[in-house]
Amino acid sequence: ERKLASRHLEEDGLALIDLTSVYLEGQKCPLARLGYSRDGKKDKPQIVFGLLCDRQGRPVAVEVHPGNTADPVALGPQLEKLRDRFGLTRVAVVGDRGLLTQARIREQLAPLEMDWITALRAPQIRKLVDSGAFQPSLFDDRDLAEIRSPDFPDERLIVCKNPLLAEHRAAKRERLLAATEVELNKIVAAVSRPKRALKGKDKIGLRAGRVLQRFKMGKHFELEIEDRAFRWRRRQRAIRQEAALDGIYVVRTSLSSSAIEASEAVLAYKSLSQLEQAFRCFKSVDLKVRPVHHYLDRRVRAHVFLCMLAYYVEWHMRRWLAPVLFQDHDKGSAEGLRESVVAPARRSLAAQRKAQRKRTDQDWPVHSFQTLLADLATIAKNRVQPGLKDAPTFEQITRPTPFQGHVFDLLEVRI
Repeated sequence: ERKLASRHLEEDGLALIDLTSVYLEGQKCPLARLGYSRDGKKDKPQIVFGLLCDRQGRPVAVEVHPGNTADPVALGPQLEKLRDRFGLTRVAVVGDRGLLTQARIREQLAPLEMDWITALRAPQIRKLVDSGAFQPSLFDDRDLAEIRSPDFPDERLIVCKNPLLAEHRAAKRERLLAATEVELNKIVAAVSRPKRALKGKDKIGLRAGRVLQRFKMGKHFELEIEDRAFRWRRRQRAIRQEAALDGIYVVRTSLSSSAIEASEAVLAYKSLSQLEQAFRCFKSVDLKVRPVHHYLDRRVRAHVFLCMLAYYVEWHMRRWLAPVLFQDHDKGSAEGLRESVVAPARRSLAAQRKAQRKRTDQDWPVHSFQTLLADLATIAKNRVQPGLKDAPTFEQITRPTPFQGHVFDLLEVRI
């Protein structure tokens, strides 16, 4: 980890931090605890591990915690690594709004005088609007604006609005509202049916509560519950207030404008999506870190650490092999197609052409990372025993196909 940090992290640079959980098999591991499961395995013990990456999403260090460790608590060891083990005192930490909370900024980052980039939660954004710090109409002719607020002294707040995200959230909310209404109407029918009617405030309220909890729509409905009656209606004002903030997010940072521009701060926060890609590769796509069958804590830590090193190799392979993979190999030109940093990233014309034709411009086949490895796995090393008496055995590697040879050229590997 120290070697990777010295190679990829630097003073006045950025370090990305995020956490995930992985379930374990068995009950004997000292790290195994029940906790918030990101895998949907609520009944299985798990571990939590945090990944530290450079600005490009290249893994540098990993830290394993017991499965009941809260996200903010797991931040401390990563900060200690940066300052004490890696000797970095002016690196800025980038984390999501659940990890870099107000309490963690105040209690952990501020005493260490470390800078950071994160985002505000939805209630904090609503409070900014109510206080008049900005109005949704601000984005009638722009999608990014920098503001100040006395609630966040010595901080820069960069307000962004993504129209596509706004459409997505509006459609999702309407689907959830409609699904909630269907279930609430079932309760109305159960209360009013002539035989074996549902009755009693407690029973009706319990069933209605389960519906609201299931769809997370409690704030948008007003319920009237009686012993033999049940009515509901939408809270239209609350829905309109939430809809006014659709697509709006606020990036917050302690870095000055001379250290980083507003657009660069937004790009830095959006670069956390690279850690989400890393966790997908860790957990389901390539490395299969889960389930963990070890039960000694040092072996569990070693297992996760080896997976991190494997992802480090994969990260570089994906970059070198991008011309024959479906991922974009011409991101420089793709940035020119992007209207602003707030807008979704665009694929380059070369990447779009490659995805459509399933062939590269050099007429090589295009692969996913998994199918490419499967193709390379057809290369075999055979041990040959000549039929002559006392002839020694020798090893012969099968000859690569032209495409396989091209792949090894991209990797700068000779066999």
